[in-house]
Amino acid sequence: MSDDFISRRGETDLIREVFVYAHRFMGSIFVFRIGARLMDTPSFSGLVSDLALLHENGIKIILVPSGGARIDELLAIYGIETERAEGLRISTPEAMPLIEMAAFDTATRLMNQLARNEVEAVVGNWVRARSYGVRNGIDFQATGMVDKVNVELIRRSIEDDFVPILPCIGWSAIGEPYNISSIELATELAIGLKARKLFFLTDGELFASEDIRLPVEGVASRDGLVSRLTVQAAERTLADNQETLGRAERDMLAHSVTACRHGVERVHFLDGGSEGVVLKEVFSTLGSGAMVHADPFENIRPMIEEDIPEVLRIMEPLIEQGNLVRRTDGDLQKECPDYAVFETDGTIRGCGALHRYGSERAEIAALAVDESYNHLGIGHRMVGYLIEAARKAGLAGVFVLTTRTSDWFLSLGFSPATVDDLPEERRRSYDPQRRSRIYKFELGANAK
Repeated sequence: MSDDFISRRGETDLIREVFVYAHRFMGSIFVFRIGARLMDTPSFSGLVSDLALLHENGIKIILVPSGGARIDELLAIYGIETERAEGLRISTPEAMPLIEMAAFDTATRLMNQLARNEVEAVVGNWVRARSYGVRNGIDFQATGMVDKVNVELIRRSIEDDFVPILPCIGWSAIGEPYNISSIELATELAIGLKARKLFFLTDGELFASEDIRLPVEGVASRDGLVSRLTVQAAERTLADNQETLGRAERDMLAHSVTACRHGVERVHFLDGGSEGVVLKEVFSTLGSGAMVHADPFENIRPMIEEDIPEVLRIMEPLIEQGNLVRRTDGDLQKECPDYAVFETDGTIRGCGALHRYGSERAEIAALAVDESYNHLGIGHRMVGYLIEAARKAGLAGVFVLTTRTSDWFLSLGFSPATVDDLPEERRRSYDPQRRSRIYKFELGANAK
């Protein structure tokens, strides 16, 4: 198979994914919290252009810029020092006018960047706040927390085709300003507006898997970084890494759990300085950053006839390489009940079949995984699913025939077998010219 074919296939898959996701997210609300340091990076204008592109294509975006960097800058200029506790700035009355000025200055800069992309935005004071109070003997003074978000006014702005921008300032019932966490604000907005997604855009990668303790279940990693966590895995990771994770990482991870527990489907953590990272995350199943998800992101289910074209597409490269025996549309229709597919976000990424021979044995066959998704362990999970299906059916064991993946099956617990170990019907159809190696897996108490 030529490199040109693979390249064209990759481009086609990418175009297909873009259309699928563009249709799926049309009219959805996405909330973006933008890290303070991103606004001073060379890539920031490109990031804003990508956010504008989402808006122009029917995704309703809400932006929450962190004012931390600008606040530090203004306080330093005027010689005002503030302390921190529990990861929060203690906002003194002396500092508060400058904090308010810096927060709105940051929001205005973001609005101006959107205007350059011909997107109209509005900066609003839609957040009521209350005092953070005194904690462990520390008076946080004018530091506050979100009390209520006026979601109706924000929705009205969205319906009028504006992009709402919310600075990290809230006001009390009597009009006193409070400095509030942009992470908390973005989370409360996502929950209140029933957003589909919440994004935390930072100035670097988060959650390096080699540096933190991860639970066995509910975590997927890619290139040394955590790529996905279930809510339960996120909670466990947070509990087990209080000393390892940075304050911002802990805060964002904790708020991601809160968001998912209150109806936000997915929370994404992205390096906002990486070229095109938002578009890659929104319009590609593979994505580019880390994610906490509330609903099952992956699902293995029985194949239906409508799946057959996609299953054949996934099989084709492996057939070309000699790893799979060619199957036709008719073959798959005839054997449809034997097949299962691995579906990621509504798109099929893998398949496998369990062909029964009598009441004791079954063959695991037709294992195929989309080449771009091999690193996610889909093949391993498909085999596990098919073994469990055989176990539930009361079979004594399963077997496989392979020409290229002997070591892989051995690593999964299979053991070498011979043609004589095959059921009689399968022995008759064994192709001696292909010389496939045979491996078996006995099913414990079910074995006879």
